[in-house]
Amino acid sequence: MSNTPKIPAVEILLASLVDELTADAYSDGVLVGIRRGGAWIVDELQARLGRTDPPGYIDISFYRDDFAMVGLQPEVGGSELPVSIDDAHVILVDDVIHTGRTIRAAMNELFDSGRPKKISLISLIERDGHELPIRADICSLRVSLAPNEHVKLLGPEPLAFELVKRNREKK
Repeated sequence: MSNTPKIPAVEILLASLVDELTADAYSDGVLVGIRRGGAWIVDELQARLGRTDPPGYIDISFYRDDFAMVGLQPEVGGSELPVSIDDAHVILVDDVIHTGRTIRAAMNELFDSGRPKKISLISLIERDGHELPIRADICSLRVSLAPNEHVKLLGPEPLAFELVKRNREKK
């Protein structure tokens, strides 16, 4: 019997986020998705929440602390913040939070673009293995995975998750 958790359908996870985001504490926030997975989720949330204000998208490629090791990713999409984030409540959206390094890079990008009043972090999935003290304010699912297991968001049409097992040995 496997200890690997079953990942619910994205539809269930999105519905959970929408329920949380309808609270007054989040009604005035500017949705900003981290490219790629977080951007796909922001698009879904915008539609489900019936929001007409444009969301923002940030690309963290140049803010990664492992840039020298992994190099430039093949798809750099650039950042688009359609409104000023100065003194705004930014709702930062990512698909899966693992080590916290992506979120750290995203916050660096945000602060290079302005000074938000507040940043709330939401994610569909948060897994164990944090290297930095970063946790989602709203998260649909928290899971424990083996070191060789990773959750990958597929999309954007249709949005789905895949549990990936890597057979690499650490040296």
